[in-house]
Amino acid sequence: MELCSIASGSSGNCICVGTEHAHLLVDAGISGKRIETGLNTFGLKTNEMEAILVTHEHIDHIAGLGVVARRYGLPIYATKGTLHAVRAAKSVGNIDEGLFHVITPGQEFQIGDMTVHPIAISHDAADPVAYIVKNKTQKVGVVTDLGIYDDALVEKLQGLDILLLEANHDVRMLQAGRYPYPLKQRILGEMGHLSNALSGQLLGRLLHDRFQAVILGHLSQENNYEQLAYETVRLEVAMGENPYKADDFPIYVASRTVPSQMICA
Repeated sequence: MELCSIASGSSGNCICVGTEHAHLLVDAGISGKRIETGLNTFGLKTNEMEAILVTHEHIDHIAGLGVVARRYGLPIYATKGTLHAVRAAKSVGNIDEGLFHVITPGQEFQIGDMTVHPIAISHDAADPVAYIVKNKTQKVGVVTDLGIYDDALVEKLQGLDILLLEANHDVRMLQAGRYPYPLKQRILGEMGHLSNALSGQLLGRLLHDRFQAVILGHLSQENNYEQLAYETVRLEVAMGENPYKADDFPIYVASRTVPSQMICA
């Protein structure tokens, strides 16, 4: 299995996951041109993608969805609530109904040689999900836009080889920043976003002997920066009640504008 970030942040998200035989996109929150350029970095093309998995309907996850779907005829997989919200989004435009595929959290489905497991998450969207994508021997996860996590979610995320995990904000930067109070409360709330510290704490509960790498994603442009997210997550892992340290595996930070390297398990 392999995973790379084409773009990840509050201004747009697009992740590529795949095997040596097939690839798919998780979200299309940037322009079709940027998606194509990013994929070309890895010797891939948009028209080679098997499908687009949509996590939820916020614009930073679907801004390029309509263009890409119409241009390449890619199947779109999302929950019923998400698809309803996508259809209602004027910025997306008309999409052929035949491209829509309704999925249900907790029910796996097959795309090429990959098995996809959508997992319900807490976020202020219609019916949001995270995704685990796996083949016979490995699995990767894309987990962003997460207000809170609990023991049940931790259990579902066990055994990952590669993880793209939200580290959205630094709590102090957010509290002292220029956002209006209601927006600050939304981000900090149970249907908001994971802070750097919570991201590190969650990661600490997911580590195991075969864990290979984490990419920190969906960083806020206003309330975070890459080095701070990196160091905070490292510190939380080091302080956690687990036998692992941050030096035991690579930690990458996804850029809002530049594709990450391809991480292979």
